[in-house]
Order: sequence, then C-alpha cells, then structure tokens
Amino acid sequence: MSYPFRTGFIEVICGPMFSGKSEELIRRLRRARIARQRVQVFKSSLDDRYDLDQIVSHSDQTLQAVVVKTAAALAERVEDRTEVVGIDEVQFFDAAIVDTCERLANLGKRVIVAGLDLDYRGVPFEPVPQLMAVAEYVTKTLAVCARCGAPASRSQRIVPREERIVVGAGDAYEARCRHCFEPELTSQLTLKLQG
Repeated sequence: MSYPFRTGFIEVICGPMFSGKSEELIRRLRRARIARQRVQVFKSSLDDRYDLDQIVSHSDQTLQAVVVKTAAALAERVEDRTEVVGIDEVQFFDAAIVDTCERLANLGKRVIVAGLDLDYRGVPFEPVPQLMAVAEYVTKTLAVCARCGAPASRSQRIVPREERIVVGAGDAYEARCRHCFEPELTSQLTLKLQG
C-alpha cells in the first residue's frame, strides 16, 4: 500500500493455524522491501517450531526476524528510520503489545501483525481481538478443515495438553470448520491419558 500522505496504521492478519497468516505477512513485508521501505521483522522467543530467528510459514517461506520476549523488548529494538514493522505470532506477546503497536503507528509506521484470533478452545486469543479493534485493516484467513474440507476457522488441538499456549504444528493441531470443531476434545484426551 502506498499513500501520498505520511500516516501510520495497523494491519492485522488473523485466523486459525494452517490458514496462511505467516505466508501473507511475509508477502506484505517482501513487497514493502521491493518498494525500498525500511522493514524490521520480529517474532516471539516462544515460537521455536521451525527456526530460532526466522519467520517460517507452513509452506516453507522464510524471512529473517529479530527474536524478542516482550512487547517492551520489541519497542526498544525498533529503529527510528524503520517504516514498516512486522510481527509474527502476536498472540505470544504480553498485553502491552497493543500499546506498542499503537505507539508505533502513531509515529507514522506501518505495523503488520499476524496471529491466532481464537485459542484451541475457540475462545478469543488476547491480544489479537484488542489489536483488531484498533487496526485500520483486518484480514481474516481461513484454512481447510482436516475432517471435511470445508473452510476452517478453528485450530483443533489433538494432543492431551490443557495449557493455553502449546507451541506446535501438525503434530499438535489441525484446522477444523465450525461443524467439525470439538473444543472438549483436549480435555477428553487428557482424561484418557490420566485414567
């Protein structure tokens, strides 16, 4: 996106796992670089699934990133000259990421974040809903249901773990449509394992 005036804004790319969020984030950031804009890319230190210091999509696209633990650490690393800030797996950041994104946008930066909008129970996954509320642009991506092939908007956890954040990929999750989604499945798996 190119504008004749200098203003910052926030873009949110959200949806379930396997819906192409990171791929879309990488695409937008690469286009910004083609436009010779100064881009900085960040990812949470919690996301160590494929690579420690790269954003990696499920389709194997990659982009070098700065790894940070908190929103404050991210804010400290953003350079004054940066025009575009990309953040992957934004749901892994603390609640302060919303204010950080707002401050960056208010400074005239384009802030593009990607993350899950719902957790494994189908409950809104903070801070993504709050970011969606303050964003100028929201893109909701859908996956393909692993059960029936319908458009999938949910991430079904298929391993017996009850913590809200369990980092994983196809070994721990699959995309499900509203009809095939079973939010109680994780609890049932946990009970079977304990029983």
